Amino acid sequence: MIWQLLRRDLGLLLPGGKSGGTLLPLLFFLAVAMLYPFAVGPDAPLLARTGGGVIWIAALLASILPLDRLIAPDLELGVFDQLALRGISDEAVIAVRITAHWLSFAPLLLFSALPAAALLGLEDGSVRLVMLGLLAGTPGLAAIGVMIAALTASLRGGAALSGLMLIPLAVPILIFGAGSLARGDASGIALCAAISLVLVAIAPFAGGAALRAARET
Repeated sequence: MIWQLLRRDLGLLLPGGKSGGTLLPLLFFLAVAMLYPFAVGPDAPLLARTGGGVIWIAALLASILPLDRLIAPDLELGVFDQLALRGISDEAVIAVRITAHWLSFAPLLLFSALPAAALLGLEDGSVRLVMLGLLAGTPGLAAIGVMIAALTASLRGGAALSGLMLIPLAVPILIFGAGSLARGDASGIALCAAISLVLVAIAPFAGGAALRAARET
């Protein structure tokens, strides 16, 4: 049943899904990478110094785009009620949704980070740190996104509120992930991975409690 639920969630969130899934996060990510050189000018050393941070910020903002369709549509349709009647816990549902959310945007971002790095003139060492950092940090971003989507699903204007809530919670991931580029080593990536692991462990319980509270309102 969990595998079937994961397949359903992926069908909704992947590009072309029934909930309106598109390539918008990927296109947004690439648009930032293409427009940033026009904003700062043809200064190759400056682009190389700041390009990794720009990629991280673009990845963070791209992860916010699908938050409005992570939880709210299924909550309105009563999908979570039906799953609860079938004996599937809310925590398991949220854990599966986190996995589906990560699979729907993170691999695309990792793939598009390579052309983005080329546009920004990043060196090979910086590209490796960016890729490792995104691999370590995007599970945490996915966990935060689903958790906040569950917390705000029953609120009026929840889509706008969720984006405002995600950014400060994602700052530690951004600091350690992008900070590894300044130091030129992977110590920050290890801390970024640890934060992601904690968030992935906590999010199903926080999101499950939020789902139960939303159904009672």
